[in-house]
Amino acid sequence: MDLGIKGKSAIICASSRGLGRACAMSLAQAGVNVTINGRDENTLARTAQEIAGQTGVKVTPVAADVSTYEGQKALLAACTEPDILVNNNGGPPFRDFRELSREDMLQGVVMNMISPIELIQQVIDGMIERKFGRIVDITSISVRMPVLGLDLSSGARAGLTAFLAGIARSVAHHNVTINHIQPGFFDTDRIRASTEATAKLGNIPIEDVAEKRNATIPSRRLGDPREFGEACAFLCSAQAGYIVGQSLLIDGGRFNAAM
Repeated sequence: MDLGIKGKSAIICASSRGLGRACAMSLAQAGVNVTINGRDENTLARTAQEIAGQTGVKVTPVAADVSTYEGQKALLAACTEPDILVNNNGGPPFRDFRELSREDMLQGVVMNMISPIELIQQVIDGMIERKFGRIVDITSISVRMPVLGLDLSSGARAGLTAFLAGIARSVAHHNVTINHIQPGFFDTDRIRASTEATAKLGNIPIEDVAEKRNATIPSRRLGDPREFGEACAFLCSAQAGYIVGQSLLIDGGRFNAAM
């Protein structure tokens, strides 16, 4: 399927690995020139080389922390007129809410709510002027269902979703869309590290932890990051212009609800 975005330019935050990387790869395969981002320069360079080698598009790596003004400035200097913005960032680690200091909570809100909003503020008027814009925020299944220990991440991402609800509808008539993707369990470094930590803490074989986790998912498996990337690319497509202010849950059926 031709997504109608060949030749467009995209910024994909936190995209040297995991779900961000999958989004960058899928967009690049659709012919989009991508500016990718990460904190580890070596990992970022390898990812840039792999995406460029497989797709032939222009890939610009920017080593920076997107949560900072400096990181955002570097991204926007590398891609001054993005047609597509994929907001993504790491989240606070698992922690009992009683252990969160005021500083911890402020940092979590900056990472998962304020930084995406700041980037949108800086790119949206250009998208409006060009009559094309696609903004996708990677949030979490925890926006819909509680995940004990991820309360800070959940709250910040839920805040981002609510903050942008009205904004999404105010710019839709300019062919600028804002949507969100809520991932469940995907086969990424983060979920593998979590599985290993749980196994070590409980002195349980990793295989048993993974089997117990997968049993909670109707699909009985982890998601493939490529599945996530392809969904993101579609939300960025020309054909997705009528999808406005929505949160797409991709979780293998784990969230048990009729709607």
